[in-house]
Amino acid sequence: MPSGVPLIVFLTGNLGCKMAKLSLKNIKKSFGSTEVLKNISLDVEDGEFISLVGQSGCGKSTLLRIIAGLEAQDAGDILIDGAPMNGREPKDRNIAMVFQDYALYPHMSVGENMSMPLIMARLPMHARLPGIRHFTPAHRREKPGIDADVEKVAKQLRIEHLLQRKPAQLSGGQRQRVALGRALVRNPKVFLMDEPLSNLDAKLRVEVRSEITELHASSGLTFIYVTHDQTEAMTMSDRVALMQDGAFLQVGAPNDLYANPANIDVAKFIGSPEINMIKGAVTSDQVSIGNVALPIALDAPFNGAVQIGIRPEAITINGVPGLAFANQSERTIQMSFNKRLVEDLGPEVLIHGALAVEPNRSIRIRAQKSQNYGERELFASTSQLDVQIDPSSLLFFDPSGKRISSKLKIPTHNNPVELVGAA
Repeated sequence: MPSGVPLIVFLTGNLGCKMAKLSLKNIKKSFGSTEVLKNISLDVEDGEFISLVGQSGCGKSTLLRIIAGLEAQDAGDILIDGAPMNGREPKDRNIAMVFQDYALYPHMSVGENMSMPLIMARLPMHARLPGIRHFTPAHRREKPGIDADVEKVAKQLRIEHLLQRKPAQLSGGQRQRVALGRALVRNPKVFLMDEPLSNLDAKLRVEVRSEITELHASSGLTFIYVTHDQTEAMTMSDRVALMQDGAFLQVGAPNDLYANPANIDVAKFIGSPEINMIKGAVTSDQVSIGNVALPIALDAPFNGAVQIGIRPEAITINGVPGLAFANQSERTIQMSFNKRLVEDLGPEVLIHGALAVEPNRSIRIRAQKSQNYGERELFASTSQLDVQIDPSSLLFFDPSGKRISSKLKIPTHNNPVELVGAA
């Protein structure tokens, strides 16, 4: 789309209802021979905030446009509060959408931009026309109510002092609030957002992210939020739906995807830095990394090679104040680590290197500093560190990438205690 030519879609409808349950049933969509969405099903509860997250091209924005009515699905059903939406125009779905590029009319003031959805919803066709609008009885009758609704939302978003300005006179964060306000003023059933923070700088993204979270809490609306940024998805959402190649890999609470990923693709996507993956082996009842035996029993019979995931924050360093493991026990795995590079990030450090048992596989350690942090020890010329790994933090995957559940062996008991459930 050319710069300066915004795409404006007003999704108007009944303004009296706020909350809604959205159901997607077996949604399919193809562009030519390319299957973009593969049998997508999802229930979004009243007032829930759910994020669709995944890499570019995974189908998340296409799914959002189908929900809004801007694209038609090839198969499947969309229901809002049990009512089918298939074939309904966007204006009949009572859904509001905020676009990535804000989509504000550049020649209109903030107040005019925010009032336009209400004009489209409340005035007859002849009373919407520019120039004529202000002289119609319908406009004179509805204008006080429209102005009051715009002012109420503007105050909620702290932009009431900007109502007379044009979009070109606003900062990126202010334009984003105007876009949110224009959608919110309609009191929609469902609020859709398509990567609304991608055009903001890092500091402003954090600020507006908090404001959107507060807006959801105060409005009680059902939010569906599309992003490729896992931080946005994890910090804002009640649930996260991780997409890949047009299908859901896993849907659940943010911490569920982090702590109990269904497969290796989920484990790699969720978490920053990305999870470390190393090779392991299972023989009889023993799981090992190189020549290091692990106090782990897999939950199902398995022999052969496994992939073992270790979060960067689950590895700790011996002998470095502030970075040492606090809760040592008989189950702690001791290993040697060859340090290659240290990134000092202020409150924490990111240490690059490799475990001695697998020197060709890069490993990263993410460690929080403390007041006792010994910088000289960490940055000393020595390249070898002693590290510890809590086995309860390890994730196991079969050669195909599917999660293998596991149990932690307790040294003082014959029976293992369940560590994690089946993926």
